Amino acid sequence: MRIAIGSDHAGFRYKEMFKAHLTELGHEVKDFGTDSEQPVDYPLYCHPVAEAVASGDTERGIVLGGSGNGEAMVANRVRGVRAALCWNVESAKLGRRHNDANVLSVGERMVSEELAIQILETWLNTPFDGGRHQRRIEEIDAV
Repeated sequence: MRIAIGSDHAGFRYKEMFKAHLTELGHEVKDFGTDSEQPVDYPLYCHPVAEAVASGDTERGIVLGGSGNGEAMVANRVRGVRAALCWNVESAKLGRRHNDANVLSVGERMVSEELAIQILETWLNTPFDGGRHQRRIEEIDAV
């Protein structure tokens, strides 16, 4: 899978950890930055991730920050993006299964490294169940 990734300074360590893990799993990762823990504004790095997903350049995207809240908000402003802010395995599973989340948002200050990897793997491997949710998602994407 081709996956876009971006973070601000507060999500930089997890971005690098996710990149290494995704590459190890055989995914192609397109990194939109940032490149250090020097303070930056998260929209500069998260919006391009969402654009890559919406355009079809990548199949999915990941945005990271301190809490993940602002990053998810920025991503969700792009038509066709369904970003899920995930803080545990169940939220990642439901975000994929019921909402077809194509962007994952994680807060580095909110979850441990071990839990972050579990969230990532759950989000990667949980299929969308379609069914009754499909029509509603198509309606939302059209707005």
